[in-house]
Amino acid sequence: MDHFLYRDGALYAEDVPISEIAAAVGTPFYVYSTATLLRHFKLFDDALEGTEHLVCYAMKAASNQAILKTLAQAGAGMDVVSAGEYLRAKAAGVPGDKIVFSGVGKTADEIRTALTGGIRQFNVESEPEMEVINAVALELGVIAPITVRVNPDVDAKTHAKIATGKSENKFGIPIARASEVYARAASLPGLEVIGIDVHIGSQLTELEPFEMAYTKVAELAERLRSEGHNIRRLDLGGGLGIPYTRSNDAPPLPVEYGALIKKTLGHLGCEIEIEPGRLIAGNAGLMVSKVIYVKSGEDRDFLILDGAMNDLIRPAMYEAHHDIVAVNEPMPGVEQRPYDIVGPVCESGDTFAKERNMPPLEAGDLIAFRSAGAYGAVMSSEYNTRPLIPEVLVNGDQFAVIRERPSFDEIINRDTIPSWL
Repeated sequence: MDHFLYRDGALYAEDVPISEIAAAVGTPFYVYSTATLLRHFKLFDDALEGTEHLVCYAMKAASNQAILKTLAQAGAGMDVVSAGEYLRAKAAGVPGDKIVFSGVGKTADEIRTALTGGIRQFNVESEPEMEVINAVALELGVIAPITVRVNPDVDAKTHAKIATGKSENKFGIPIARASEVYARAASLPGLEVIGIDVHIGSQLTELEPFEMAYTKVAELAERLRSEGHNIRRLDLGGGLGIPYTRSNDAPPLPVEYGALIKKTLGHLGCEIEIEPGRLIAGNAGLMVSKVIYVKSGEDRDFLILDGAMNDLIRPAMYEAHHDIVAVNEPMPGVEQRPYDIVGPVCESGDTFAKERNMPPLEAGDLIAFRSAGAYGAVMSSEYNTRPLIPEVLVNGDQFAVIRERPSFDEIINRDTIPSWL
């Protein structure tokens, strides 16, 4: 469910017409719904009711400080994967003891930043990383809390580029080596081993891979406890998918996911952490764009937009599907026709959809890409010297620009010309 609905033939974000935002900020732009963000966070929080838990929002999905602050005020922790994300979370008012640091390539400087500013835990991905965290902790005179990310060799049945739990993926340590690695961690004086971390991928549409992974984690927790480790926290990652189409083939609900966690892991008495990102932010955002031209080709027609692959790269990068709708609702029974929907970037890959049925559209009409709140703005770039597009947050009948569109002068003036030129 989201809060982007038609009223009297016009698409609204909560109580604000999309066309009103477009008139104020120009196109293209991203718009997020506060009500949807909070609803989706609460679904996860409620799903784990009765267990000690923390829902840590995976910031990589959408990291604008306004979104972070909205979720933090509702009780969310944060899952970060870089020093930049860590500092962004802190700037949004998130305390260090509610920030989890994940990622395979943490540098000594990043580790130092987190240990200095406060951290809930590091999710350690390798033995060399563990040694570096220990060294930095000893240098600072602190103890670093860690979990070790184990790779359970489970097929998440998702896109190859977002699967993370198979043996050939770069993430974590093989679960078969866990006892050896945990023994080494326990021997390092700058570390405190507090639990286990696992994450098998993103956009999962079935519960079976989660069940397989969590069953292995439960067995591992009991074995590690028998070996003397105080396993008291389980970080289960995120990955629950969202419906990118309006079909009936919907992914499992958070309440079903929560029930599975309790069934497979509840007997251990551990604190549970989960790190949803896509499901919290995905359907909470739209990208709104304007038709520049309607072009007739030899065997197809094109809608050429002012939005491009640099603004929303998922279709070019993952062959991802987004429902695309007209901001002005078509009349009932209007005949639709297929278009290739493309941007202005000089790449054939700058294509959002092929032969997508749409109502008749003209230059100047607005369209909206649904389910664009996750991995949209955060993956955008200034390719072709195209400015990053604005982000807008709606709350009821109010809206605010939470990222401005930079001017061309601001972009160009970042360059520095060497003295010899």
